[in-house]
Amino acid sequence: MAGARRRSRSPNPVLRHGFDAIRDTFGSVMIPELLHRITGMSLADGTAADITVENGIVTAVDPAGAPGDLHLPGWLLLSAATEPHAHLDKALSWSRVQQAYGDLQTAIDSWLAYAVTMTGKEVYTRSGRALEHYLAHGITTIRTHADVLPGEEPLRGVAALLRLRDEVRDLMDVQVVLLTREDSPDSVVADAVALGVDVLGGCPHLCPDPTAETRRLLDLAERFGLPLDLHTDEQLGADVLSIRELCRQVRARGLQQRVTASHCVSLGSLEPELLAEVIAEVRAAGLGIVSLPITNLYLQGRDHSWSRPRGIPALRALLDAGIDVAAGGDNLRDPFNPMGRADPFETTSLLVTAGHLDEASALAAVTAGGRTVLGLPPSGPAVGSVANFVAVRADSLADVLAGPGDARVVIHGGRLVSRTVVDRKTALSAFAARPL
Repeated sequence: MAGARRRSRSPNPVLRHGFDAIRDTFGSVMIPELLHRITGMSLADGTAADITVENGIVTAVDPAGAPGDLHLPGWLLLSAATEPHAHLDKALSWSRVQQAYGDLQTAIDSWLAYAVTMTGKEVYTRSGRALEHYLAHGITTIRTHADVLPGEEPLRGVAALLRLRDEVRDLMDVQVVLLTREDSPDSVVADAVALGVDVLGGCPHLCPDPTAETRRLLDLAERFGLPLDLHTDEQLGADVLSIRELCRQVRARGLQQRVTASHCVSLGSLEPELLAEVIAEVRAAGLGIVSLPITNLYLQGRDHSWSRPRGIPALRALLDAGIDVAAGGDNLRDPFNPMGRADPFETTSLLVTAGHLDEASALAAVTAGGRTVLGLPPSGPAVGSVANFVAVRADSLADVLAGPGDARVVIHGGRLVSRTVVDRKTALSAFAARPL
């Protein structure tokens, strides 16, 4: 991709009036130009404000004034969202796999049957389409896991995602996690590190000896100097609590890299006394926790014929303990979750409805919490933050989190990278125009 065009100091009237200047999408030869002033919108607290951006960083937040490069009256401006746990190599594969609605093991079996024949080109194409969905909905930062695949080229999916990561780096930030299997040899891990993976991952709770697998993965993380993001205790009940060994090992090793525990479904079904013990251990180890409500609501609890549990960790207790919590969508229209919109506000709605969080905590889990867990600096409409934003046509934050529709404007690093315009007219449109 060519470098950015030199930004004019005068406001761009095309951007100001209609967003028609967005010509740049995947495969383009030019990067969208940097914005200097974003004006006229409301912030999460309802304040009308103008934002000044220099070199992708917010340098001023002022009361609303004259229109600037991008004028957004009637829009609510928030920090762009972070997807802390995706599986781009699996995304949009539901139509290609043996479609069997079921639990985690059913999904694994269906996926592996397809993955044996899957090519790197397929991963690249489906993943690119998925990224377009994420970007259009206001997600500009993604951490994606990439399986060590069955077959002769176990890193073909990893290579495809690394290529994609590098191609879109001016439009969104992508971190690639090597998702190892218990039988993945150290040489494959070394090859993936040489290719440039960002994070090391695995699934100790699915192994016959979760303790041994946890220690092996920590050894590899230390050896290669990579952060660690583990699928952790993605099952109900307290029969497997591999998170406790993870906490013990992180503390004993004095691990400097960021360690993340994703899923942690079992934390939602522990008795209060045991939960308090585990949460204290998580806090002492400094782990970040990632909740993935839509996928775990789909997968977990199928063996309960009545009083089905939610499949969501004890979010309020984790937050009250000062633990960094992020939330995302996990799988997208694949054997592990045949649904999903790649929309952060689908996740916030579920955090409120099924996770019983308030709106501020739900929003933080898909914005600030995600960036903290991923080890990234803050973004959003605050001085000194990275200029990553999503603007939504909505009257209030509650309306946004409920899922306001597809009209979005997305800015990444001060660049206008996506816009979706919706023209809705119904026989009841007169009601929509009336003030409440």
